[in-house]
Amino acid sequence: MPADLPPRPRILVIALRRLGDVLFATALTASLRRAFPDATIEVLVYEGTAEILAGNPDVDRVITMPQRGAAWRSLALALRLAGRYHLAVSTQSGDRPTLFALIAGRRHAGPVDAGGKGALRRRVLWRSVENKPGIHRLEDMMRLADLLGIARAGRLVCPAGVAPGRDHGAYAVVHAAPMFRYKQWSAEGWRTVAAALRARGLTVVATGGPGAPERAYLDEVFAPLPEVMRRDGQLSWPQLTGLIAGARLYVGPDTSVTHLAAATGCPTVAVFGPTDPRLWGPVPAEGLDPMWEAAGTIQRRGNVFLVQHPLPCLPCQQEGCERHVASFSRCLDELAPARVVAAADAALAGLGEVTAGPLTRDRQR
Repeated sequence: MPADLPPRPRILVIALRRLGDVLFATALTASLRRAFPDATIEVLVYEGTAEILAGNPDVDRVITMPQRGAAWRSLALALRLAGRYHLAVSTQSGDRPTLFALIAGRRHAGPVDAGGKGALRRRVLWRSVENKPGIHRLEDMMRLADLLGIARAGRLVCPAGVAPGRDHGAYAVVHAAPMFRYKQWSAEGWRTVAAALRARGLTVVATGGPGAPERAYLDEVFAPLPEVMRRDGQLSWPQLTGLIAGARLYVGPDTSVTHLAAATGCPTVAVFGPTDPRLWGPVPAEGLDPMWEAAGTIQRRGNVFLVQHPLPCLPCQQEGCERHVASFSRCLDELAPARVVAAADAALAGLGEVTAGPLTRDRQR
C-alpha cells in the first residue's frame, strides 16, 4: 500500500555511510520524487559525502553530521530534526540511522536485521523490511521503495556535472587509485592501459583524490608516462562528473568513482577483484538488468564492461588474501593488462560481441 502522506510532505532520507552508499541512495530519492513530486526531500549524510548529491534534482537539501566524535553536535541535530518530517526513511539497519529516523519522522521506515534488535525495531518502526543477504545494493534501495508502495526508479542519479575547466580534446579518464590496497591493480597494468589508450589517439586524464597516499601511488603509476594529464586532487564531484561524462572512455577499479562513471552513461571499464559484483557491481545509466554474474572474464551490462581474473575463489567478498584493507589480492595482481585493454577496445567500439553473460573462467594467455 502506498505511503499515505499529506500534500507537499516533508521527507528525510538517512544515508550514513561512505560515498558509494550515498550515491546508491539516489535511486531511492529518485523513486520518492516520482511518487511525491511536490514533496520537500532532504537527505542526512556524514560530512565529506554531501558533494555526491550536489545539484541532484530530487534533493531539496542536504544535512550533514560528523561521523565520529562531537556527540553534542549529533544530539543538537537530533533535537533540531525531531518530528520535523512526515516520513523519515533510513537506508541502513544500524543503531544511529534507525534512531534518527525514529526521532525525525512522524512516520518512519527502514531495513531491519533478522532476530535480536531487528525484532524490536520491527515493532517501533512504522514500516520495516528485513535485510536480505546476497542481493545488490541497488536492490536494497528498491526494496525500500517497495516497502513504501512506490514505483522503483532503478537507476542512480549523478551530481550535476560542470565543465572541468580545460579542453582535453578526445580523451579517456583513468582512475587508478581505490581507497584500499586490496582493491588495487598493478602499476604496470595501469601504465599498459594508459599507453594503449594514447596509441589509440586519446589523451589520458588521470583522476584521484587529494590524499597523500593516493597521490603517491599515482606518482608511482604515471611517473614513466609524463604525457598523462594529472587532475588528481583538483576536481570537485560535480567537476569530476562533468569530466567523466565528456570522456570517450573511463577505466577504474572497484570504487565510488567507477559507480559514478557508470551512472553518467560514459563507456566504463570496471576492474574488479574480491568484491562480489552481484552485490556491488556498477549500475549502468539505464539500470541494471540482468544482474551481474559472480565471476567471468569480461561481462557487459549496457555501457559498463566488468573485468575480472576469475580464480576459483572469486569472488570471496573478503578484504584481500590476507583479510585486511592493506592486503594484496591475487585476483588483481594476476589480472593481465591485455584483458583490460580488450575490454577498453570493446567499450570504445561499442561492440555487441561481449555479451551480458560471463565469459569462461579461462586461463589468461
